[in-house]
Amino acid sequence: MTAFLPPSLCTHTPPCPTADSPDREAAHVVAAHPEQGWSLLCNGVLLFEDTGELLPDGRAIAPHRPVAAAA
Repeated sequence: MTAFLPPSLCTHTPPCPTADSPDREAAHVVAAHPEQGWSLLCNGVLLFEDTGELLPDGRAIAPHRPVAAAA
């Protein structure tokens, strides 16, 4: 079972992508704490500064930053 935030938090048109969508990071930010390195998206995803994610069902997505090219 996937937990969702109340629908009142996502009033965007078109609706934000769900936490299970490949483009889940495109959802709007509803709370941000940059000093702690995270943002809460309106689909319930916690997005971390290092590009890692915590989904509403508890699954963790590893950071997926692009690898810098060697000089």
